[in-house]
Amino acid sequence: MNKKMINDEIIEKCPVETALDVLAGKWKILILWYLRAETKRFNELQKLMPRTTQKMLIQKLRELESDGLVNRKVYPVVPPKVEYSLTTYGESLKPILKSLYLWGEIHKKNKA
Repeated sequence: MNKKMINDEIIEKCPVETALDVLAGKWKILILWYLRAETKRFNELQKLMPRTTQKMLIQKLRELESDGLVNRKVYPVVPPKVEYSLTTYGESLKPILKSLYLWGEIHKKNKA
């Protein structure tokens, strides 16, 4: 939704607010970062993100899938095999993710 109600008035959302609505939270950008280069299985993502719970990871992956940023592919095998990858739309975030990574490196050096 690109509009919101404030005091009974419809206000157009700033595009940054719209982006934050989709990407907000501690884990979504990190998930996208790990998926930027290749498809990952759920367990691989879990190992890369040991500070998140299984429930939280599942929830954030579902939200990213719902927003059209992540593909979920289930293979009909036992035990179940599920893989996640970026959609074409999700891949449009790669330059932003790279910029965040580079900024994070600079920030770490400035804080040292």
